Amino acid sequence: MARKIFRITGKDAREFLQGLVTNEVAGLDHGPVYAAMLTPQGKYLADFFLVPDGEGVLLDVDAGLAAGLIPRLSMYKLRADVEIAETGLQVRRGTGPAPEGAWPDPRHADLGWRLYGDEGGDDGSDFDAIRVAHCIPESGIELTPDSYILESGFARLNGVDFRKGCYVGQEVTARMKHKTELKKGLTTVAIEGEAPVGTAITVDGKPAGTLFTRSGDRAIAYLRFDRMREGMQAGEATISPV
Repeated sequence: MARKIFRITGKDAREFLQGLVTNEVAGLDHGPVYAAMLTPQGKYLADFFLVPDGEGVLLDVDAGLAAGLIPRLSMYKLRADVEIAETGLQVRRGTGPAPEGAWPDPRHADLGWRLYGDEGGDDGSDFDAIRVAHCIPESGIELTPDSYILESGFARLNGVDFRKGCYVGQEVTARMKHKTELKKGLTTVAIEGEAPVGTAITVDGKPAGTLFTRSGDRAIAYLRFDRMREGMQAGEATISPV
């Protein structure tokens, strides 16, 4: 779980973020906010946590996404009074008793807490099992460029606010929410046999989706719902709806 933590400061910091991210930045008054940044076409660029930090905001993002996200954020600064600086902070997470200063993970209660400081890592909890049980996507695994956040479950993970004003990609996201029925998306499936992450799922020889994180006899898969049925194949594994 390699993460980078940035500090966003300046009198315009929250207003700046409000116009760019998928969630309501005012939620920082109550704790961390899970959100994403999208392309103007509504496709996923990066997901991250925004965390209250005095007069500023911490941005906690997967290290592999930071190189693309931070320059894009900087591009939108224009004349705003906003500074973005990388910190030396690390994130520690766990599901046991929360230490002093820890914040609850805003995506799901079973994901426990996140603590920002000098030490990183986790308390040994099986986070893949938790993610698979609740179909919670991970940066760089289930969450990939060109995916749509509603197909990835952001609405139930408290990652998007449909009542807030405009942000980059908002029009496409709102249209998917209110005017269409999702035909594809992430779901938890049963799996028998072995197949690595990224294996194509087929049914009757036709493409049906992609297999992702596995834990025991369950896995997260991205599927076409019209082809989701018993007896789907992913390499040597058999996939079935839960």
